[in-house]
Amino acid sequence: MKYSEIEKKLKKAGCYWLCDGKRHPIWYSPITGKEFPLSYHRSEEAKFGTMKSISKDSGVKL
Repeated sequence: MKYSEIEKKLKKAGCYWLCDGKRHPIWYSPITGKEFPLSYHRSEEAKFGTMKSISKDSGVKL
């Protein structure tokens, strides 16, 4: 799954961009109340472990 697809699913679930971090944009999930990093490289495929981490932090099934 590409980062652009992940971003669409997160937005649909109510997550939103919070700020630019030093290396990655920081997103916020109202579901879990956590902040988590994504990637600027929207056309790249996300690795399995990265997707699992984003899913856990955001509360959105990817």
